[in-house]
This record gives sequence, structure tokens and C-alpha cells, in this order.
Amino acid sequence: MTSTLKAYRAAILHSLADPAEVGVEQSYQYFDDGVLLVDDGRVVEVGAAEQLLPKLGGVEVREYRNALITPGFIDTHIHYPQTGMIASYGEQLLDWLNTYTFPTERQFADKAHAADVAGIFLKELLRNGTTTALVFGTVHKQSVDAFFEAAEKLDLRMIAGKVLMDRNAPDYLTDTPESAYADSKELIERWHGKGRLHYAVTPRFAPTSSPEQLSLAGQLFGEYPDLYMHTHLSENRAEIDWVKALFPERSGYLDVYDHYKLIGQRAVFAHGVHLCDEECQRLAETGSAIAFCPTSNLFLGSGLFDLERLEKHGVRVGLGTDVGGGTSFNQLQSLNEAYKIMQLQGKKLDPFKSLYLATLGGARALYLDHKIGNFDAGKDADFIVLDYDATPLLSYRMQQAKTLAERLFALTILGDDRTVKETFAAGRSVHQRD
Repeated sequence: MTSTLKAYRAAILHSLADPAEVGVEQSYQYFDDGVLLVDDGRVVEVGAAEQLLPKLGGVEVREYRNALITPGFIDTHIHYPQTGMIASYGEQLLDWLNTYTFPTERQFADKAHAADVAGIFLKELLRNGTTTALVFGTVHKQSVDAFFEAAEKLDLRMIAGKVLMDRNAPDYLTDTPESAYADSKELIERWHGKGRLHYAVTPRFAPTSSPEQLSLAGQLFGEYPDLYMHTHLSENRAEIDWVKALFPERSGYLDVYDHYKLIGQRAVFAHGVHLCDEECQRLAETGSAIAFCPTSNLFLGSGLFDLERLEKHGVRVGLGTDVGGGTSFNQLQSLNEAYKIMQLQGKKLDPFKSLYLATLGGARALYLDHKIGNFDAGKDADFIVLDYDATPLLSYRMQQAKTLAERLFALTILGDDRTVKETFAAGRSVHQRD
């Protein structure tokens, strides 16, 4: 064993596959007393303590009592500039954008302001156990520079992009098709593939981009290998009607993106609350993904996400907080609301499916499952320690739990930022609660 080897001991749980594809029992691996071995920022091995401890020699073992180690959470849709406007009162999507979002994003013309918010945002992500996120910036390229500079210092695996928006928005937040293309290309050259950073071509949503801008965005998406595309889709019925009015020649909302070549592998569409079967099928056959954002769908009154329909068609689905339309950075709280959304439709969300959505499912949606999402050997050592005793109520509830499924479900309902005892990125501790 090398001298840089580190060992972490606790209960350990990670997903192996989607429960919808292999069944619940085959979808995870669990060690009641486990050890996670990490070397040079990557996973070396995970297994039972009784098997691994005798092989460690003088390696120091860091032990967590009454705790659970899982892979770091993955957020497939979030807006870092909206950190300061989370929990803004009383609007649905389109009014909410005009009342709160656009005035807030105006401030990001100032890079110093963007840097301050990026620091707060990343600290909040790590405090809540999220180690990878797909992130909106603003229309200002300096907002993306500020974000990536902060993420690079922490060696985080993050994806972000400059918003493209040349119409139906305040003048102070619009670009042009040409400037959007040029600014994005400059940012791609500077940041895409640097360390653990990736770039996403980021049209806000179809109504705020002209056909000319969408055409250039599609061109850009195809110009670089492994580039991402990140936008919104079918979140709100009024939004969908607006898209129909703006693009009457297209058969539907998704068809707008399809026409402009903004669909395919590493294309992630946030929300997808109101999709038809044909759209689900098209998403699946192109390898596109949907970000399920439970707290914002409820908070903004957008509707109930139909996870089973997307699963039936084989669409890749990740979990998103959608801060600031979403109400929490915490993916346990996202799963709390996701369970309720399913209940309101007469359906169930198994706790092991919840684990998958927050970790390996998100990695698969982002085509990063060869790098993150579980504890397979060689993957990035992005992991978190969840404290069963984080609150008196959670501690008491855990004493009553008789099965792993019961404990995992209680974590998703009662857990929050206090539950995250420690967060590791590339094997390095980047947040400690105590």
C-alpha cells in the first residue's frame, strides 16, 4: 500500500445500477461495517472492514460512528446567481423571472460580485453534500469565469456555462447571436476540460433566444467533444403556450431544440414536467437527459413530474435543486419532495431509487458515470459522511429503524444540511460540519 493511502470506516452504501432496470435488491451494495480506501484522489477499493483492515498495515483509519458514507450528491440543474433570491414569494415561472430573477442577475456584470456569490454558492453546495453540479451562470461571461475560478481552487467536478439570451428579456441582460457565440467559445477554450471542469452551452430557454441564436448555439454544441448543453423544457403550461406562439412552425417545445441541433448526449433539459410520449421517446433515442427538480416544481406551481413515464421510455433522469426556484440546496430535501410528488400521483419512490437519482443516476445523466456516482475502483473519491445522530429526532427515529431501507428513507425525509457531517472532493475534505 502506498504512503498516500487513506481509509475511512463506517457503514457504506452506493448504487450499482438503476432499480428500474435491475430490481431494487441488485441495485446497490451495502456494508454495515465498511472501509473505503482512497489514494491520490481516487477510489482504490470498498469492502467489509473485516476483510480490508488486515491488509492496511500502518495506514491510518478514520472512523465515523453511527454514520453512513455515500457518494457525493450530484445536482443536474441549479442557478448559482440565484443564491441570493432563494425563497422569494408568490409567483409562477414567467412572472417570477421578471420580478426576481432578471434584476438579481443584472448584478453579475460586476465580476467581484459574481466571485462573492460563487464562493457562497460552492460553500453551500459542499455543506449540503453536493460534489458535482450542472450550473447556470448569467449572460455575463465574467460570471462563468468567477464560478470556474472558485471551483478550480477546490478541485471540484463542475459544469457551467454563460446564459444565451437575445430577446424577451431586459436590455441589460441580452446579448446577440454573434456575441453569445464568441463569448461562449472563448470560455470553452479557457475552461472546458481544465482539471475537473466542463462547459455547457446554455440557452436560458427557447423563448429568450432568437432562431439565429439557437442556430449558432447548436453549431457550437457540435464543435467540441464532450461539450454539454443545458436549458429548460416544458416546466410550465404558460411557458409551453408561449413557445408554440413563438415557433408555430415546430411541432412542440422539444422539437425547437431538436431542429436547432440542441439535443443528444450530454444535453440536459431541466424540468420536463409536461412531456408527451413522443417527446419522451425522442429524448431516450438521442441519449438526452431530464433534470427532475421537485422543490421548484412545487414551489412555482409548475406541476407533478411523471418519473414513471420517463422510465418507461428509458430516458436518463438526474436530480436537480433548481435553486433559486428550488427551495433547498439539499438533495435529501429534494428527495423528500420527490416522494410526495409521486404519492400525489398514486405512485411510490423507493429509497434505493432515491439514492440512485441523487448519485449514480445523476452521473449517468451527465455521462460522467465512468468518473463519479459510486465507489467503483478508479473513480473520483467524491463522497460524504451522513450523521445518523444529526438531530435528536433523526437519532431517535434511527433507533426504531429495523432495516436499511427504513433508515435510508428516514434520512430522505428528516435529513437536511445538518445531516452532512463531512464532504470530500477528489479525496480531500472540503467541508466539516463540526
